[in-house]
Amino acid sequence: MANVLMILSGVDHWTGADGTRLPAGYWAEEFAVPHRKMTEAGIHVDLASPVGGKPTPDPDSLSTEGAGPRGPEFATYVDDHSDILGNPKPLSDVRSADYDATLLVGGHGPMEDLAHDPDMGRVLSDFEASGKIIAPLCHGPAGLLSANKPGGHWLFEGKTLTGFTNEEEEEHGSATFAPWLVENMLKARGAKIQSIEAWGVNIVEDGTMISGQNPQSSGALAGKLIDRLTAH
Repeated sequence: MANVLMILSGVDHWTGADGTRLPAGYWAEEFAVPHRKMTEAGIHVDLASPVGGKPTPDPDSLSTEGAGPRGPEFATYVDDHSDILGNPKPLSDVRSADYDATLLVGGHGPMEDLAHDPDMGRVLSDFEASGKIIAPLCHGPAGLLSANKPGGHWLFEGKTLTGFTNEEEEEHGSATFAPWLVENMLKARGAKIQSIEAWGVNIVEDGTMISGQNPQSSGALAGKLIDRLTAH
């Protein structure tokens, strides 16, 4: 049986460019859809967050207004899995040797904590060094920013990937609030970004990196991950 580590933000807010805070966290669809698909495929899934404790779903990701007609479905899935969501591993306790892949769940929360977390950087460095799959989704690629080589160069410089685009941030209405945009920061650090039209399903593969553009790409990302893991 393959083992996958899903990493979720541990914060309940997002600090804007003006210093104010908005409720945030992980995006429920990006946990619910991959988790369901992977467990149904017989893959063992563990959860982790920076300090352990129960991660907070972005309130918008639980409603029809914020997440579309399936919002309540994702809210129910989160409630039904409150036992595992209530006790994720602290990232400081994660050993990459225990897993075959990691999936970084999005939402604005990762911009607040995963992007700067030293244990996030250590875990990613270990996975990359071991040639294991790293699968960031939507705002999850913000977590990639935590990993650097000795000397300060970004670990994933030159990688081709995707993530939540500037266009999607603008259409979501959060671009003016944001202290920085995921697409801009990834490009500035040296990533090669491949995106499609806003809200389209887009998966980009580059070696052991499999990335998804947005919440709509959650199922496709999980499918690619399952295919890779079951092929071995």
